[in-house]
Amino acid sequence: MSKHSTKNNSCSNALQLTDCLAKTYKTSFDEKLAGRQVLNHCQIVGEVARKLTARMPEWLRNDLFSAGSELIAACHDIGKVSPTFQEKIYRATKSTTNYKNNSLAELKNADPEQEKQWGGHAGVSQAAVNAILRNQAYAKDIRKYVPLILGQHHGSSPKLSRSAEADEFGGEAWQQRREELLTELKCLLNCDFPNIKSPEHARVLAGLTSVADWIGSSALFDNPENDWQPLIEQALDNAGFIKPILKTNLSFFDIFKFQPRDSQEKLFENATQAGVYILEAPMGLGKTEAALYAAYKAMTLGQATGIYFALPTQLTSDKIHDRVNKFLKEILDEDSPHKEALLAHGNAWLQQTELGVEGNPNGSWFDDKKRKILAPFAVGTIDQALMAVMNVRHGFVRTFGLAGKVVILDEVHSYDAYTGTILDELVKALRELNCTVIILSATLTQERRGKLLAQSVHAEDYPLISAVPCHAKLQELTVEPLANHDIAVHCCQTDSEAIEEALKRAEQGQQVLWIENTVAEAQAIFGKLAGCDIDIEVGLLHSRFLKVDREENEKKWVKLYGKDNAIERQAKGRILVGTQVLEQSLDIDADFLVSRFAPTDMLLQRMGRLWRHENPDRNKSAKREAWLLVPELTAAIENAELAFGGSAFVYAPYVLCRSLAVWHERRNVSLPLDIRALIEATYVEQAETGKMLRYFSELEEKRKKLEQLAGYGLSKAGETLSESAATRYSEQDTVQVLLLSRYRINADNTGTEITLLTGETIVLPRGVKNQDKARWRKLAAKLLNNTVQVSNRHAPQAVSIKELSWLSEFFYLGNPEYGESLLRVALVNESDEIKNLFGGEASEKYQLSYNNWQGYHKK
Repeated sequence: MSKHSTKNNSCSNALQLTDCLAKTYKTSFDEKLAGRQVLNHCQIVGEVARKLTARMPEWLRNDLFSAGSELIAACHDIGKVSPTFQEKIYRATKSTTNYKNNSLAELKNADPEQEKQWGGHAGVSQAAVNAILRNQAYAKDIRKYVPLILGQHHGSSPKLSRSAEADEFGGEAWQQRREELLTELKCLLNCDFPNIKSPEHARVLAGLTSVADWIGSSALFDNPENDWQPLIEQALDNAGFIKPILKTNLSFFDIFKFQPRDSQEKLFENATQAGVYILEAPMGLGKTEAALYAAYKAMTLGQATGIYFALPTQLTSDKIHDRVNKFLKEILDEDSPHKEALLAHGNAWLQQTELGVEGNPNGSWFDDKKRKILAPFAVGTIDQALMAVMNVRHGFVRTFGLAGKVVILDEVHSYDAYTGTILDELVKALRELNCTVIILSATLTQERRGKLLAQSVHAEDYPLISAVPCHAKLQELTVEPLANHDIAVHCCQTDSEAIEEALKRAEQGQQVLWIENTVAEAQAIFGKLAGCDIDIEVGLLHSRFLKVDREENEKKWVKLYGKDNAIERQAKGRILVGTQVLEQSLDIDADFLVSRFAPTDMLLQRMGRLWRHENPDRNKSAKREAWLLVPELTAAIENAELAFGGSAFVYAPYVLCRSLAVWHERRNVSLPLDIRALIEATYVEQAETGKMLRYFSELEEKRKKLEQLAGYGLSKAGETLSESAATRYSEQDTVQVLLLSRYRINADNTGTEITLLTGETIVLPRGVKNQDKARWRKLAAKLLNNTVQVSNRHAPQAVSIKELSWLSEFFYLGNPEYGESLLRVALVNESDEIKNLFGGEASEKYQLSYNNWQGYHKK
């Protein structure tokens, strides 16, 4: 007999539906009791989905969430009606009176360990509903998509090779129970499955299913003795799905306190419906304000449900958050509920929303980068949006989170072929999701603009607005030309000359900006400048600070280099050293710029931080001037890696050489007049020979490889990738590192006392998750703020999950089967050295250190 035979043997009799449990729940004494029945839980989730979609505008509901969508959500746990799952849950429910020592005959010989072979109860749900739909001759698209949605409701598609009536699933008797369950759900919800028109439509319904399950699994519904129906609306409110109340008829001036420029006005006049809109304009023009006001108009017209503002990096998204927060305070009515929490940033969203097990601090959706995409208003990285079209765990939840929103994609010029390929697919999908897509860029090539719009473009004007409303033709809208500013350019080939000049300018009282291409180079230059014995202030900004330190550093330096800060600005000269974060989205104004050489579009972004604001109090010695640290052109072409150093591992040698050919003899640049010409001169195709042909061939080979890799991540046919799947191509994997001063597990094992690097001591009580959820969430958010993301090879050595069990309530440590924890934890001593948890060396290869002025450092 085949191991997948459908002939009944070991589980010939099935439990009655009334005996099939969906969950257990813990009392305050940590005792597990029988929770809700499968039928009851499924009905709750179906009603959550129904009420959730009822909060959406009619046009979105009719297009993507028509009647019957709630039935898909309700069916997610049909697979729990199976012997292996019921055996597992009855074993865990020791107080159940009718079960002791495996005494239920219907569960005899059922082995819960087998569930790993088919993806647990989700796999059974997929197989069961697939069989039912085929037997009942449903439409092709329903038969195709509904089982897949159910199979992946925990994030990934199961590996399924068994039929619904396989022995392991309980044979015909248990499949009959599952069919009874579906019939009951149809009756209780009074609907049938909806038509599904496309793969993207299926993804958004899968997202609804998972989110409804998370909400329906929240603590509100734990006790089966409680009446659940009055709790649905409260659960949705707790999860943050509350429609904001907007002030109406606000002008651009009402919100931002200045009159709009022509380019801003034309954007929000034309972006009045779903579609794709690109605003190309120079740095400092106010593209952010233009996009936000367009979003405001779309929402007040009822054409959008919220905003997701996506930026290249977490640092840039953190800063834009402040500007969006001010915007929200202007547009939201005083009676708008959860006004502060609507903008998902930092830890507010983490501490004030409830999403069941998946949203717990040690669950897969606790991290604010993931969860914020579900909020009505959110600022985050582009990565979370890109995952909406990738075959990653819970990618479809992100699809659901974006549906119907204004999605603002900022700084799109900064992505390579890998991310660019995914971005093109995202823009295409957002059209299907009734989104208003606003793309902002200062330095977009004609070719890239055409790809984003999926059609030929012709206009060469700058600034320029490209508008493609749904079901309408492309419009290329010219805007009034802007005043030009000349910047003197000096190409410098030695660091020492630039250091001397930067120190001289700072000593004169100027605010100097120095931008490097790698964290290591930024730390090295910072060390040299900070060690000089003159009365200036030197700072450092990059991505390898603890979140709590990074926020403080950034807040300080953005204020010092911001507008309307004349007194502090004039108090002394300063040099702010940093990485690419300084070129994007930070509203900073420098008197003098030094930059390690980078591709043309990056250099233009950096120059956009030079004399960004009209400032009558600017230091009188300041000149609008940028110094570029460059190698000699011939030497660079001959050996790019040697000439460009670490930059050649960040940017393609071919692009660096092409950029250097454009800039090496340049003595000034007029902005924005020269932007289009400089970009096209750098990136236009041309015949190459010698070393340049080799660099070009390497770039083309890598581009094709990246597009193929991106295609793998986009493919829905392959195995579901983890949420750590790259949305950016990198040769290095990164890991999360928690840094502490000390820790001590209490002798009575009731908790762990830890000391943060700030000196603050907190206690992590064992079992706080069940005893005090508010405190538990607050502790988890605090711990998250004391982590830093670093490359795997520069991280402290991994330890076993068992050794970090005291953190298991607060972090997802990984699959116990693999032994090692995904999280790295290390101690920082009084000398700033990073040590392992036992006081030894944290790394076999590097000396690691950390302090709040230099960040995470390796030697």
